[in-house]
Amino acid sequence: MHAVIETGGKQYRVTVGDQIEIEKLENKEGDKVTFPVLLIEDGETIKLGRPHLDGVQVTGEVLDQTKGPKLIAYTYRKRKSSERKVGHRQPLTIVKITDIKG
Repeated sequence: MHAVIETGGKQYRVTVGDQIEIEKLENKEGDKVTFPVLLIEDGETIKLGRPHLDGVQVTGEVLDQTKGPKLIAYTYRKRKSSERKVGHRQPLTIVKITDIKG
């Protein structure tokens, strides 16, 4: 059984047991979280929500709060003695999908 969930402005295709890295959630390690479901398929039928399905729920457990890889943004203007270097690490939450009800 697969489901498409929405969180952090992005969509993820998940099954039970998957570990996904999503935008940071304000939950602690071990907390249970639920996600709105956009689509669910069980191998034979597909249910599509507009925009979300009612009565369908995907539950996950927060495993860790971490940061993504360091990204460097570098801006340079030739002959202007102007350059700027900025680093960024996106905060992420690792979630394990524990249950899909629907």
